Amino acid sequence: MEQFAAIKRTKDGQPVRYLVVDDSVFARKNLARMIETFGGQVVGEAGDGMTAITEYDRTTPDIVLMDITMPQMEGIEAAEKIVRQHPDARIVMVSSVGYQENIVAALQRGARHFVQKPVKPEVLYEVIKYVLGEDATVAHAAGAGA
Repeated sequence: MEQFAAIKRTKDGQPVRYLVVDDSVFARKNLARMIETFGGQVVGEAGDGMTAITEYDRTTPDIVLMDITMPQMEGIEAAEKIVRQHPDARIVMVSSVGYQENIVAALQRGARHFVQKPVKPEVLYEVIKYVLGEDATVAHAAGAGA
């Protein structure tokens, strides 16, 4: 997998902290591998929306990568509940269900962006930089290209 320049938190220079939410263990592991190539740290995982809310409260991540279609509670509903409790939450929906109405619903309920599965690392990298904005810096290591 391609190596990316590390994305760090601007406030303290620490790795960006992620919560990965998907009912597929394979999808979570795949996203976790990508996050590591971006210099990030997975601080929590969840397989459904209910657990995502609990994990968000427990880990207070910088960014959440959340699937839409999950058991017990869909990702859009979980995103809405998280944002209601934490207005600054940064949630990126990651789903193969890329219907226009799902994307619009997710954004209306507080998600900051949407990434289509299968996830391309370079697309996710750019979306994460965009969503974090000024709260993140890209650490260009010697010899590393973005």
